[in-house]
Amino acid sequence: MKILSARVLRALERFNAAHPWDHNAHYHRWILRQLPRRFDRALDVGSGSGDLARLLAGRAAAVEAVDSDPAITAQARELTPATLPVTYTVADAMAEFPAGPYDVITCVAAIHHLPFAQALTCFRRHLAPGGTLVVVGLFRAQTPVDHLLGVVAIPANAAMGWLKNKGRRSPRPASMTAPTRSADMTFDGIVRKAGDVLPGARLRRRLFWRYTLVWNRP
Repeated sequence: MKILSARVLRALERFNAAHPWDHNAHYHRWILRQLPRRFDRALDVGSGSGDLARLLAGRAAAVEAVDSDPAITAQARELTPATLPVTYTVADAMAEFPAGPYDVITCVAAIHHLPFAQALTCFRRHLAPGGTLVVVGLFRAQTPVDHLLGVVAIPANAAMGWLKNKGRRSPRPASMTAPTRSADMTFDGIVRKAGDVLPGARLRRRLFWRYTLVWNRP
């Protein structure tokens, strides 16, 4: 039995298109709560327009921000005050990983574009002892819990769009020009592979089609 009819889903899609908001930025403040109040070096992989990198710069002595999209990186540079200690680099994170070690590594909605286990291994290698890795990722729904969270997220997504835009119609955020892809790993598969590479990593399903991973290097 369908929980939401096709007509209702279409109505919600039209509403969301008129009141868009950034699902990834929704988790930025949560990410900051996982981190120390001050740290030396941070790396943000898949930095996009630089919103998270700028937040990290409020706590870090230096932030490296890496993204493969030249257009969105140029926008990030324009949006970042010269007084902030952020360096933006256009690069393939796996081919040209910035040398560590880093006290903090973040990766938001980007790891599904990378070979998962290889990326986690690379993050682990470049994370300083005592450092923190935080990943916000996408996963492919498979279990009843996954699909239930997806159903709950649809009206919640509409409510968040309304609140963040205060009821006004809003233009869509600037989009990336690099190719995008859907997540192909299930949450259970992500948990298994992450456990192999990062023993003790804490993973959790989240609303808005996301999961979180936090790992502290011993």
